[in-house]
Amino acid sequence: MTSIDTAHVISVNLSPRKTMRKTRGERGTLVLDRGFESDAHMGDWHRQVSLLAMESIQSMIDKGLDVGPGDFAENITTLGIDLLALPVGSVIRIGDGSVLEISQIGKVCHSKCAIYYQAGDCVMPREGLFAVVREAGEIAVGDEITVVSLGDGTCDRTPAEAIAEFEAEKAAERAAQAAAAGEPCAPAGAHARVEE
Repeated sequence: MTSIDTAHVISVNLSPRKTMRKTRGERGTLVLDRGFESDAHMGDWHRQVSLLAMESIQSMIDKGLDVGPGDFAENITTLGIDLLALPVGSVIRIGDGSVLEISQIGKVCHSKCAIYYQAGDCVMPREGLFAVVREAGEIAVGDEITVVSLGDGTCDRTPAEAIAEFEAEKAAERAAQAAAAGEPCAPAGAHARVEE
């Protein structure tokens, strides 16, 4: 059993279809370079596995939502690890043998989910991480999460267009926030700084 101080898995969540909340469970099987067996997001792409911290979910609970692990369609709900401190390319080990490489931080939501409409916000697009499976194995509740190495901002499975789309979305959000706060816009031709 894991200690309260150790970063660990608190839920493994799977679903048969995309765009739905995932069913909270105790364990799942990772398939090499594919994702979780029997999960709708499994496939030959860069977002094979999704992770979200319980700390992020708690921020939505604090806003009055009745939500929990799996409700944001994340595969792995974590506790005790600062996921957003892991750059793309970071490698984490979960349990005895499963290894994931972070392939994307956040995502562009082309349509707002039910949680967004309930709370006016959703943490998954900002605080969720996506990964590819580098070493397959079983993942179970209580498994310890260890950072093997920090990435350099790149992952060979992440297509350039996915990075460009996400950076453009973040730049648009920053511009909208600046406009709402009455701040001056960036001069024409200025490029948004890529966050590490």
